[in-house]
Amino acid sequence: MSASLYELFASTAERLPEAIAVELPTGAVSYRELSMACEAVAECVAAAHGDVRRVGLLATRSLVAYAGYLAVLRLGAAVVPLSVADPARRHREIQVAAGLDLVIADATARHRDVAEVVLTDDAVRSMRPAGTLPPYRAVPDSEAYVLFTSGTTGRPKGIPIRHRNVVAFIERNIARFEVGPDCRMSHSFDLTFDPSVFDLFVTWGGGGVLVVPSPVQAFSPLDYITQRRLTHWFSVPSVIAVSRQLGRFPESTTVPLRYSVFGGEQVTYDQVRAWHRLAPQSRIDNIYGPTELSVACAQYRLPADPKDWPPTGNGTVPIGYPHDDLDHVILEDTGELCVRGPQRFDGYLDEAENRDRFLGHTGPGRPAPEHYFRTGDRVRRESGELVHLGRLDDQVKVRGFRTELAEVELAVRQVPGVREAVVATTTRNGVTELVAGYTGTAMTSRELQGALRGLLPVPAIPRVFLHLDVLPLNSRGKADRDALRRLAAEAPYRQEDACSTT
Repeated sequence: MSASLYELFASTAERLPEAIAVELPTGAVSYRELSMACEAVAECVAAAHGDVRRVGLLATRSLVAYAGYLAVLRLGAAVVPLSVADPARRHREIQVAAGLDLVIADATARHRDVAEVVLTDDAVRSMRPAGTLPPYRAVPDSEAYVLFTSGTTGRPKGIPIRHRNVVAFIERNIARFEVGPDCRMSHSFDLTFDPSVFDLFVTWGGGGVLVVPSPVQAFSPLDYITQRRLTHWFSVPSVIAVSRQLGRFPESTTVPLRYSVFGGEQVTYDQVRAWHRLAPQSRIDNIYGPTELSVACAQYRLPADPKDWPPTGNGTVPIGYPHDDLDHVILEDTGELCVRGPQRFDGYLDEAENRDRFLGHTGPGRPAPEHYFRTGDRVRRESGELVHLGRLDDQVKVRGFRTELAEVELAVRQVPGVREAVVATTTRNGVTELVAGYTGTAMTSRELQGALRGLLPVPAIPRVFLHLDVLPLNSRGKADRDALRRLAAEAPYRQEDACSTT
């Protein structure tokens, strides 16, 4: 067993030096070449800045990004990915919160607010290591990466993950998905999103090829799969919905994928049925887990025959159960899933953020290993598996009636003519209401409310419906309820939107 993410890559580079590690739209890079580029970038950083603890990485889907990521790990430091789409203010907040020593930046995505090593892909290809670095020594307890999400205070919330948290997860999935040198793996996630750790290190740990999409292919799964001959696919399920809405998901075409993995949000049976038609020979997995539990803590594989797929109350694919080396409890009063074990992180960078996030941990300091992490996700047992019901705050009270947003979304999707749907709460004249955004055939709110009368209790029927060409998504490809609320606030309030549902 490897002791670090870097060792997962380095052992493959030693074993398969001439195999392709990364296939960029501009050309292929072997494991030997990527290892040399990593070593050279690490030497450049060490020569200019000495010892480093945390290093920002402002690059995406480029040789700079991959060589830079590995170089930081080679130096025993933690990678802190920065999004090229984020404003400079957020970069500055992360810089302060993480205490960045420097940023490795692509020349097209300059940071300018902290010391930088600015590189281009051409420069990295031409660099050669001088052999000045000491031998690599794995320290499993050291930080591998720090990812930032939105905190409760509005400031970025840092989540440090150590090598010991994530390596076993990576090795488990190399075996589960039979990753080897003949495997061509998708890369749909930005480095700021933790499923990208799966993309990179399940691929490199198994000796596969990380196939980086072109900008056009990133929005067209069918073109990406067929033109780049992918064998393995991993994405958020929203990719299916968006592709269908854009007409890039033909019903009659099939592709020879071996494995398909979805995660990051609930995946509906409607979505996986469409994917199964596209890739009928592919095994389909749903993986679940917050960033704090190192990419994913539970997995469920659908039976090969759709006739054997277990039905669920909200129309989503089960998440299975947490891995065997993890412990979990489900709180009786709320249904919240809580998990502890080797994949559980040790606490947020700002220890004040730890308050109320661990069972039995009352102070803001670091929790002990025996404390369960509170995921904030509601689950229930159905057909012998756990089903993800949504976030705790997705259970809302409308006119005194407690309502699950995911179950309302399922009902809206069942209306003939509706393809995809997302539901959020909004406040109008001081009253909490439900608003539904949907794609498919445009209908009046009165027509939709009438169709939902037999599917939902009256208080759970949305009062406002917005017909959309494409559902709003956030920067990570998930359905964006905040954006739906803004759209609802901007939409004219028509009398038919307020028609009675009683």
